[in-house]
Amino acid sequence: MATVLVDELVRLGITDVVLAPGSRSAPLAYAVARADAAKKLRLHVRIDERSAGFLALGLAKISRNPVPVITTSGTAVANLHPAVLEAHHAQVPMIVMSADRPAELRDTGANQTTDQVKIFGQTTRWFHEFATPAEREGQNTVWRSVIGRAVAHAVGVPTGDAGPVHLNLPFREPLTPETSDDGTWPESLEGRDRGRPWLQLRAPASRVAVADGPGIAPVPRTLVLMGDLPDPRMSAEIAELADAAGWPVIAEPFGDYHRGRAMPHGSLILACHDWLDEHLPERVLVAGRMTLSRDVALLLRNPEVTVEIITGSNAWADPSHVVQRVHEWATIARSHELVSACADRRWASAWRMAGHRLTQVVGPLVAESWPSGMSATSTVVQHLPADSALLVGSSNTARDLDLGRNPQQIARKVSAVGNRGLSGIDGLVSTAMGIALAHGRPSFALMGDLTFLHDSNGLLLGPGEPRPDLTIVVINDNGGGIFGTLEQGRPEFAEHFERVFGTPTGADLEMVCQAHGVEYTRATSREHLIDLVSNPRPDVQVVEVTVDRSGERLGRRNLVAAAVEAVAGAEEMPTRFERR
Repeated sequence: MATVLVDELVRLGITDVVLAPGSRSAPLAYAVARADAAKKLRLHVRIDERSAGFLALGLAKISRNPVPVITTSGTAVANLHPAVLEAHHAQVPMIVMSADRPAELRDTGANQTTDQVKIFGQTTRWFHEFATPAEREGQNTVWRSVIGRAVAHAVGVPTGDAGPVHLNLPFREPLTPETSDDGTWPESLEGRDRGRPWLQLRAPASRVAVADGPGIAPVPRTLVLMGDLPDPRMSAEIAELADAAGWPVIAEPFGDYHRGRAMPHGSLILACHDWLDEHLPERVLVAGRMTLSRDVALLLRNPEVTVEIITGSNAWADPSHVVQRVHEWATIARSHELVSACADRRWASAWRMAGHRLTQVVGPLVAESWPSGMSATSTVVQHLPADSALLVGSSNTARDLDLGRNPQQIARKVSAVGNRGLSGIDGLVSTAMGIALAHGRPSFALMGDLTFLHDSNGLLLGPGEPRPDLTIVVINDNGGGIFGTLEQGRPEFAEHFERVFGTPTGADLEMVCQAHGVEYTRATSREHLIDLVSNPRPDVQVVEVTVDRSGERLGRRNLVAAAVEAVAGAEEMPTRFERR
């Protein structure tokens, strides 16, 4: 059975498989090892199932090709749950293949046996448990057909809602290949001729543009908000629509698109409340999940603003229950002519001038704040080589980058992603490994020290394992710096803050890297960091930037104050800022 399943996965275009070793899953392990040796796919072995799950997530996140992750039975399966949850909420195609005991060993107290049936609840797009394989006819067609259905559900065919799938595979002993086998079997185990898959599927990345139907209305004062999207390439379609209309764009630091129209410093302009009141959009058009700024949520709750969503699946984010209209993704393609040059020129020019003023005032302020989270994250992103991939960590890292960066200073074809499905700090080293392995070119990750330590197992690579070209930049503020910027960081709550929120570890990251055989460098200056990012070494390396989190709260406050002052006098628009 295992050989047939792996053969059908290869026929369906699966290129990578992740394996966490175990005894009950041995038939699958042998099958994928043989396929790897024959160069039919690329095998990645990890000893920690949680890391294995997030590695599979990272491999699939940019490629959008489902990645199977194989485990043995028991707690091994449960350790995949964080990655499955993230894949569910972020719509990442992944296939869990969990080995299990046969029916006669369940509920008997047999070792390493638990109830694995639908263990992930409603977070998988589909669940199927195979019958225990036996030497009889009528199984080959079932095995191959099920694999085709699993891949279809994972990539979102036909619903468009990609995500994780769970296949549970009970095996009886023997679990190793039988050398005495005479090679006979009651039926042929061959697939379709000419290497065709049993089930023909549409390519996962294909998008069918709908020629007719209503488009997006040409509302002149429209602000486009672009958050995290399942496929980073989707952001280009939104950016092109905004460019055709002349609408301003506020984008979180994710996506793969021409960033020329995106406002500098992310949502910072929305913190300039007086200016915003005078330049309020009539409509806000949202694509993706906006998760980084409370000022965004405040704008969306404004009763004077109409909120519309563009979604590529049957789900969309609306935590404030304010969305008045939902557009399917195909609406974008048929709306270009409809909205062409429809923006209110003076209003749109005011937004561009405000962005220019932020660049003049806030940009230097961020650079001069070195060493700080905003300075370090923006320095990295604005000096990435063209055609590189970036994983943006959760918590303070993403927010520092959102406020500190100028998208217009980022090289072309930089594909930036984050685990924003549930925005956890777990599994990000492994996710970065997967992204870099899938990208196949120099890749980068930005994360805090707690995030890095939380998944330090992700640095474990055995001899002979595929190794990515990955630079992990760790912003080390010795703890949970984000809490210092939230309510918990107010002075009146200082008594217990460090122990229960700040959580300093004092960990020596250089020693962590040495223990895992990974190259380590401490960036001693902004110029040093620029050099390390602009000229990345091959293989995996960790770059540490140490910052003092005690000034984070005041730094954010000063940044907002500078932004408010910068845009206050930006009322008269020079002719060059008006759209021609």
